[in-house]
Amino acid sequence: MTHRLGPLGTAALLAGFTASILVRVAIGGRAIASSQSAGLVFAGCLAALTLVGGATVALSRRAVAMGLLTAAVLCLPSLMAHTLHPGIRPGGSYLHWAVLVTIVAVAEEAFLRGTLWAAVRGQWGETAALLITSVAFAALHLPLYGWGSAPLDLAVGLVLGVLREQTGGFAAPAVAHVAADLAAWWLR
Repeated sequence: MTHRLGPLGTAALLAGFTASILVRVAIGGRAIASSQSAGLVFAGCLAALTLVGGATVALSRRAVAMGLLTAAVLCLPSLMAHTLHPGIRPGGSYLHWAVLVTIVAVAEEAFLRGTLWAAVRGQWGETAALLITSVAFAALHLPLYGWGSAPLDLAVGLVLGVLREQTGGFAAPAVAHVAADLAAWWLR
């Protein structure tokens, strides 16, 4: 179980997470936000950390429903903005992009709200798990979108963390994260 890692194990997970971000930056360079290889390597690193930490997933109808409801709430500001000022959808294959985004989002949630959450909660409690994983969520987006996105990413991290608290696992946050990301393609 992840909560038995102890303080050094938790520190090692955070160090591994930081190293994963640095690897993503090194591979993606200036085009990090659009680098498929950087995203896949990052997801692979997080998947390895998740396996080492021992997180498991418990997918249920409730988790899926709560995840989809949360995604709808997360998409409301973008939907309102899109309605007022329709954007141009990015070029390329939606299916190809959707598969990549799904892999990365699930890896992020499995690590952050699965493995890391359990490790931090085991050491310092639920509130620390919420705060640390939310800050980590915002931090992993800094190389992609810059400091301007940090407040929004922190807020989304907190929402996903509260969802994690309410459902007891990372399945609902993973569903919410994936659904919101997939909807974002159409809301640009």
